Amino acid sequence: MIVASIFCALYFTNGGSYDDSRLRGNIVVYTTLPAENVTPVAEAYEKSHKIRVTFVPMTESDLTERIKETGKADLILTDSRVLRRTAVDGWLQPYISEHGDVVSDRFKDDRGFWTGLWYDPVVFCVNTDYMQRLPHIPASWKELGQLQNYRLGITDFMAADNAANIYMFMVAQNGEDNALNYMKQLHPHVVQYAKYLSTPARMTGMGEADISVVVQSEALRYIGDGYPLKLVYPEEGTAYTLTGIGLLINCPNSDKAKEFINWMLTDEPQLAMMNNAFYFMPANGSLMAAKQFAGKNVVLYDQLADYPEKERRQLLDRWLKEVRFGR
Repeated sequence: MIVASIFCALYFTNGGSYDDSRLRGNIVVYTTLPAENVTPVAEAYEKSHKIRVTFVPMTESDLTERIKETGKADLILTDSRVLRRTAVDGWLQPYISEHGDVVSDRFKDDRGFWTGLWYDPVVFCVNTDYMQRLPHIPASWKELGQLQNYRLGITDFMAADNAANIYMFMVAQNGEDNALNYMKQLHPHVVQYAKYLSTPARMTGMGEADISVVVQSEALRYIGDGYPLKLVYPEEGTAYTLTGIGLLINCPNSDKAKEFINWMLTDEPQLAMMNNAFYFMPANGSLMAAKQFAGKNVVLYDQLADYPEKERRQLLDRWLKEVRFGR
């Protein structure tokens, strides 16, 4: 778990006092993240740097269109899959700094067009009461597929991109047919395909499911609330969502935007999110926040799941037909 108290001195020293009537400027960030994720970050940065950060939440398709409007935004904060596509399409400009240099190569663009900020791995979330009845806790995807007589919670892959990433990474890592066959193994145990990312962890914590396949951040929220849950990191590797930031080619406030990128790679935004129960693993492994995660040595799949939207839809349609609504 995260020990948030170790950051308190840092937070209050840098952000304890400011005069909002004397702001130094404003930057605009297009994002595909929910407003509740980014609002604490904007508030913390304004407090410590006297710069207003205006996050504009939107869908991936809207973001793709809006970045073409010259001078309307400075940065994009989104899934690395979107950042890679945006960089290839020529809408980002490279920015390399000392702050970004410490980020692992797997979490950033090798030309400097975008930098990863945090990632959220997929984990097994096990009810501790159920765990005590097991002779062996499943520690891998293979063992989970072989487990009998249990109730599984999982989010519908059609409900959220983070949920769909689970399947996309399985396809990239093992091939579509193998991924489908594996999901068919799990299907008889699924209690329900939930509509929200948080539901499987809640169900498991309340004893309505024995094990859930969830993103770590949602599991940690319920553990923080006292639910009887234990996290297991699949030993052969797991899917994840990487969130990163990129500087737009037509950025109107370049210097301020670069300053914000550097700050996003420090402990302060991590603290702001943790204080609001958002627990993501920093891509900058040198941060204090990174050292507090029990899963800091989690093994991530090495194959990227960068399927174009049309292909993602085709993969999900086949999953729907053959697994979710299959016989």
